[in-house]
Amino acid sequence: MGEAPYRQIVAEVRRRIEAGELRPGDRVPSARAITREWGVAIATATKAHAALREEGLTVSRPGVGTVVAGPAPRHDGVLSHDRVVAAAIAIADRHGMAELTMRRLAADLGVATMSLYRHVPGRDDLILAMIDAAIGTIRLPRRHPGGWRAALELAARQEWAVFQRHPWLAPSLSLTRPQMAPNGVRLSEWVLAAFDGTGLGLDERMYVQLTLFTFVRGVASALEPEAEAVRETGLTDEQWLSTQEQQFATLLAAHSMSRFRRLTADGFDFSLERLFEFGLARLLDGLTPFVESR
Repeated sequence: MGEAPYRQIVAEVRRRIEAGELRPGDRVPSARAITREWGVAIATATKAHAALREEGLTVSRPGVGTVVAGPAPRHDGVLSHDRVVAAAIAIADRHGMAELTMRRLAADLGVATMSLYRHVPGRDDLILAMIDAAIGTIRLPRRHPGGWRAALELAARQEWAVFQRHPWLAPSLSLTRPQMAPNGVRLSEWVLAAFDGTGLGLDERMYVQLTLFTFVRGVASALEPEAEAVRETGLTDEQWLSTQEQQFATLLAAHSMSRFRRLTADGFDFSLERLFEFGLARLLDGLTPFVESR
């Protein structure tokens, strides 16, 4: 599948800026001009303009329109692909993926926004590089320890640790349209090899790998919203729950939820860590008869 039409427009405008065809302060094609030049709907043209602003390539000036934001520096010193990716990960870790823009990234690095495009073609490419770098921190031994179950448990715990360090990672990953991250492919290959010596075929191994990864990613998908809630309220999960005790009690009493009331009275552990531990053990228990029957 080709690149989305609005991304193609963004890429072409960026090329014109880099080539000097559009200089700082020059007006870029209006939304209506884009619809005529590229034959797209006005909504697509508007989306392209929004992406150009988000990437720091353009700014809106009252009475003038959308213009090129600024020049790319002739020399960007020690700026490198790895440094750009590391800075992007730091922003996403601290503030969430929604706060990561090319403009903010350039400001953190102390460079002009255009200089970033010498190292990453665009935001989508940047996110792919971030995903690959994060997964690349997983360190699995060359030899699989103690059979397939021990290997799967090790892989799951390593994945969970990475998701905890980078709460933005789980929501950024897709299973139906998987990003082509080399380190992600290597991780899958390691898990597939864990079943050597069993009767599982490659298709079955892949389904097991996807099931395991989906479980870990599913639990981890709650990490970023929780981190955002902490940033907004200043309250940890435990502190927030303590503020909801009266509301919980009223709700449970109104609907005669005796079992749930006993759970909360006994101090049920709502933590994601406990959910991960419980779910992983049950998942591996369920896989054992399946694998051993092959």
